[in-house]
Amino acid sequence: MKNKYLKCIILIVVAAFLGFTAIAGLGTAGGSYKNIRLGLDLAGGVSITYQSVKDNPTAEEMEDARAKLQKRAEAKSTESAVYIEGSNRINVDIPNVTDAEKVLEEMGAAAKIYFIYAQGEDGVDNVKKGSSGEYDTLTRSIDEIIESGNVVLDGSHISNAKAVIQTSQTGASEYIVQLTFNEEGQKRFTDATEKAAKYYNPYSLDTRNVIAIVYDGEVVCFPRVNSKITDNTAIIEGQRTYDDAQNLATTIRIGALPIELEEIRSQVVGAKLGAEAVKTSLIAGLVGFIALGLFMIFRYRVPGIAAFLSLIIYVFMMIISLNIFKATLTLPGIAGIILSIGMAVDANVIIFNRIAEEMAAGKTVRSAVKSGFKKARSAIIDGNVTTIIAAIVLYLRGSGTVKGFALTLGIGIVLSMITSMLITRFILTLFVDFGLKSEKACGKASKGFNFDFVGNFKKTILVPAAVLVIGIVFLVVNLTGRGSIFNYSLDFVGGTSTEVVFENGLPSDTIASLENLVKDTLGKNAEVATVSENSAAIIKTTTLSNEERTKLLEALQKTYNVDEKNVESETISSVVSGEMRADAAWATGIAIVCMLLYIYIRFRKFDFAISSVIALIHDVVMVILTYIIGAGLLTVGSTFIACVLTILGYSINATIVIFDRIREEKGEAGSKVDNKDIVNKCISQTMTRSIDTSITTLLMVISLAVFGVDSVREFAIPLLAGIIAGAFSSVMISGPLWHFFESHKKVEEK
Repeated sequence: MKNKYLKCIILIVVAAFLGFTAIAGLGTAGGSYKNIRLGLDLAGGVSITYQSVKDNPTAEEMEDARAKLQKRAEAKSTESAVYIEGSNRINVDIPNVTDAEKVLEEMGAAAKIYFIYAQGEDGVDNVKKGSSGEYDTLTRSIDEIIESGNVVLDGSHISNAKAVIQTSQTGASEYIVQLTFNEEGQKRFTDATEKAAKYYNPYSLDTRNVIAIVYDGEVVCFPRVNSKITDNTAIIEGQRTYDDAQNLATTIRIGALPIELEEIRSQVVGAKLGAEAVKTSLIAGLVGFIALGLFMIFRYRVPGIAAFLSLIIYVFMMIISLNIFKATLTLPGIAGIILSIGMAVDANVIIFNRIAEEMAAGKTVRSAVKSGFKKARSAIIDGNVTTIIAAIVLYLRGSGTVKGFALTLGIGIVLSMITSMLITRFILTLFVDFGLKSEKACGKASKGFNFDFVGNFKKTILVPAAVLVIGIVFLVVNLTGRGSIFNYSLDFVGGTSTEVVFENGLPSDTIASLENLVKDTLGKNAEVATVSENSAAIIKTTTLSNEERTKLLEALQKTYNVDEKNVESETISSVVSGEMRADAAWATGIAIVCMLLYIYIRFRKFDFAISSVIALIHDVVMVILTYIIGAGLLTVGSTFIACVLTILGYSINATIVIFDRIREEKGEAGSKVDNKDIVNKCISQTMTRSIDTSITTLLMVISLAVFGVDSVREFAIPLLAGIIAGAFSSVMISGPLWHFFESHKKVEEK
């Protein structure tokens, strides 16, 4: 008796702790939803991807380039993130900036290092004392200093700069920066130090013997010249720590950076658009979560309540996990979380159906709960591992926001296994301890479906065949009408897309007027589409330069009085779009092969693996046909990869549940029962689970489609089609196919 109360206290304390951490946080340790870093599509800001023009830059060159961009980005926002992608690309994310186009221009401008006379030969002081009391402020612009002839060296004269630790005469460690000059640099530096050294006085701070080092318009160091330097090396003393010396050396190197970077992708998101995306996504998640909870309680009664409470804890754990992994939450990432909530119920549905079957077999509720969890374990693990495979492939082959989706989906799947196998079991056992153990309260197994799935295979296959025919018709229509099978987004074709939200509603004759505006302003043709429910227009053009983007923004502001915060633009080069197409094909192929191998290893028979893969190919084809048929509403872009791989990972769950049941039944029946009867029986037994799981996931995805912003809706609609196709293939195709291969194998053996 005391044990159940102790369990109840433990549950309440753990849930309260997780809830408090997720909502309020744990001081400096974080954990709260407020501490989650938002991606640019949610927070607003600028995202740029640069690529080295040099074919094979060294790791040091790339790190120096990253450090250069980091300095510039941090001057715009302390929350900026700059990181190297691959071996020759650098991504820059700068949130919460107001003048986005100016930021794009300044980030791409060249930055140089200059060594200048503090007191120039023209008699003018180039540097003065700042608020710190040190000489650290320019008195005139760099351009004026260059024109006056007071530049000693620039980055082209520097070969290297590195931090060095040396020992002084007293035995103490000194931190210095060692400079190396090329031949021209050595000659110029020798002349400059000869002039400056004439004014050296150890007892006087005379600016005439100083050569200031200026990077990107800011004085970074103000070393004094003690003597004439005649060789190709020099040292800068006076660094307080090795890190100070390292930072100064890095600054000098990046000012002399030999590699050139080119912008291959950029995105500008208005703060208002990001806030609207967060709001609508949260509404979608809340509506879907409530609908999901009500369905589970109505369908499974007491176990449904246990599952709903477990899901609440799951959400708390997800928030905390995003903090722990320092994940950047993007719009697709939110969609991934919402989708993973629906998928998290899948394990509970498998378990509850197993429990109901055990009760129908005459076991007590307590015994049925224990046995149900045990028998459901292998199907849950196998099903979730295949989804994790899809998430891993998506993370490795995807980029940008697609990685965010893969990360949240992967975390969600792992947490779903933990909550279903441990927390749901703990809560449900606690309910039984408190006396909620009648068959009425816990539900009972359904009678199943009396249908010959194997015998009617040829008839049921006509359904996807009909969809395929319709898809082929639309394929021809698309080719003749738009010149391509799909409605490709910038991710796949390159160019610039500018989305404008008109707060006072769309202007009259929007498409024609915007096409003319682009033509008059930039001399380019534009493809314009409108989204009436959001009072938005999307302008697609060939790739625009920073100057052209600024001109277009100014024209929109002047003509329509548009707020810059309501303008979002994205530019993708043809290089990136080509890689996106390749990634889509590779990711799908790799995921299918990995799943095939895993299923073969787990079931030890190739028949199971090949049947699963054929069913997966069916699902992929159905998703592709959805994009073809819905080309007027749906665009094929980076989220296309996410959609296909999500369906691959999700739809195979139901197939694995059926195959797991077939394996179990064959083990018990041996050769006494015909395979056809086994397949029909196993599909009938798991049919309720397949329907319930599809409903729970559809509830979450439908909420995304109804309440989500356009980009989320474009992702949710194909998912809806994929979920339905996956449920169909698992029930109607995979089992009968296994029977077909198994039967032909036996014929060949005879």
